[in-house]
Amino acid sequence: MKKLRSLTAIAGLSLFLWSMGAVAADCPRGTLDDQYCDWDGDLTADLPLDEGKWVDPDTIIFSYTPVEDPAVYQKVWDGFIKHMSKMTGRKVVFFPVQSYAAQYEAMRSGRLHIAGVNTGGNPVAVSCAGFVPFAMMASKDGSFGYEMEIIVPADSSIKSPADIKGRTLAFTSPTSNSGFKAPSALLKSEFGLEQDKDFKATFSGKHDNSVLGVANGDYEAAAIANSIMNRMFDRKVVDPAKIRTIYKSATFPTTGYGHAHNLHPVLVAKIKQSFFSFPWEGSDLQKEFKKEGRFVSIHHKSDWDVIRKIDAANGVSYDCK
Repeated sequence: MKKLRSLTAIAGLSLFLWSMGAVAADCPRGTLDDQYCDWDGDLTADLPLDEGKWVDPDTIIFSYTPVEDPAVYQKVWDGFIKHMSKMTGRKVVFFPVQSYAAQYEAMRSGRLHIAGVNTGGNPVAVSCAGFVPFAMMASKDGSFGYEMEIIVPADSSIKSPADIKGRTLAFTSPTSNSGFKAPSALLKSEFGLEQDKDFKATFSGKHDNSVLGVANGDYEAAAIANSIMNRMFDRKVVDPAKIRTIYKSATFPTTGYGHAHNLHPVLVAKIKQSFFSFPWEGSDLQKEFKKEGRFVSIHHKSDWDVIRKIDAANGVSYDCK
């Protein structure tokens, strides 16, 4: 009888392991990479079922979306990082990234735990890097967002997007919403202009580079996020008198802040608390992001729906290979 019970237990364990393997193979993913599952249908990667795969680092690595001078933003985020360190009881390190791709790969490979990812890059980071966005900067009244603008040198003969035909337009990177995806879709739908057919394209790598390029006359026109341009005006990095706007879009959600999908849930709770309890008044964040006054909760499925629709209009797929 004892032997029979043992055989029954082994058979039960084998059936359980087989079913877990089937579950892992058949888990719902949507656009997520094969290593992630989305059981709750919120379009982001779920915490692994195996607790052995949960990550609970002694040192938390944080990065902000690539900018023209990472050293400037390292100082801007210093007070926030100290606040997070106090709230989590962990050492927190700011990791300056030079490109969007480098940021996604760092999280995908486990070298990055928390990140601020640009608007257009959120669906890519979610699908390919297991990024789980949960917060966004907002003004004190809860309003948020930015607009895509197409800018030209102040003395340019270009008066409207229609005049871009036969010229060169500077985008930032293929993953950027305001720097590529939105202007591509809007130029095609509203002005009948398509890249490589009606105008040439060049890529600057960053919004800052595009703004400086237009101000210096290096680019005939550029598509940028006005939130970044306005901060450059405020810091006197560029003279607003050298730039003229010929198109301004509807409002889009701004940078999404989130964590790697496999962080320990207790640590994730402390990280979220760090964002939502941060004292803005008098902080370097408030000085840099003048329109903002707090972090608000976001939901990728609903808040980034418009961005995914723009991607769909552009024929974009989130290919992680």
